[in-house]
Amino acid sequence: MNVRSFRQIACTSFLSVALWCGVAASPEPARAQGNQNFDAVKVETHPVQGNVYMLTGAGGNVTVQIGPDGVLLVDTQFAPMAPKILAAIRQLSDKPIRYIINTHAHPDHAGGNEALAKAGQDVKIIAHENALKEMSAPPRPGGFSAARGNWPTETYTDRKTLDFNAEQVELIHAEKGHSIGDTIVFFHGSNVVSGGDVYANSRYPAFDPQGTIQGMILGLNRIINITTPPDKQGKGGTAIIPGHGRITHQPELVAYRDMSMTIRDRVLTMVNLGLTLDQVKALHPMHEYEPVYGATTGLGSTDNVLDEIYKDLTGTR
Repeated sequence: MNVRSFRQIACTSFLSVALWCGVAASPEPARAQGNQNFDAVKVETHPVQGNVYMLTGAGGNVTVQIGPDGVLLVDTQFAPMAPKILAAIRQLSDKPIRYIINTHAHPDHAGGNEALAKAGQDVKIIAHENALKEMSAPPRPGGFSAARGNWPTETYTDRKTLDFNAEQVELIHAEKGHSIGDTIVFFHGSNVVSGGDVYANSRYPAFDPQGTIQGMILGLNRIINITTPPDKQGKGGTAIIPGHGRITHQPELVAYRDMSMTIRDRVLTMVNLGLTLDQVKALHPMHEYEPVYGATTGLGSTDNVLDEIYKDLTGTR
């Protein structure tokens, strides 16, 4: 049976996939990611709100909370970026780094742990217990082993709260989302959430071999449930720092969650029809999202995300 026949069956049998029935996506320009030249990368500082800032560079976004008690970081990018990250921190505060929180074990978020911890004072590196398991595991293909100096020195299971710089900093585990060790960080006083790669708004919902699309959606819902939207004038509300991408707010997060659910439901419908992965790809179930999220390379590429969602939903990973 050819692709047109499968499309006709899907369209006549499932109203939920009507959006993709009539139109196949045309290729969109991709955002190639290639090998990084870290020497050429500039770290930029973005004020968020309250005591919180966001640093961008190479890898995941870094959250910086400053105050009289010292500096708290969420994530540390790739290891070679540590001197530039430290220089940017010193433009914000001369207080010592005291805490590093990792949203997960991937090296674009935790690679600079050791170097930045050495630059601080009695630094505690905190992550979910599964992140430590991944970082301390023997090296293996597809694993996330790291040098001992990058390992968390303190772990938690479901939730953990710190009192630092006159506000509560809450760590919340998102189970089997982007990885098995995801942490969402909520700065209560500043009203800022650091979402890690559970919410990376520059790409499709992407997860490693131990993550799941349902876990990603549940993680997005956890962020939605702890945030407040801006008022009718677009002011106030919780500021959200994604793992990758720009600072945003709850309405954009809700739209991203809805997009993730739509893609999950479309692929699940196709799986239930018995379509193969190649047939799913031929139907372009993400076509209207391609102008914003489409890419041909990297973890968040269209093909890779469809691969992971299909294999996750069929239990074939």
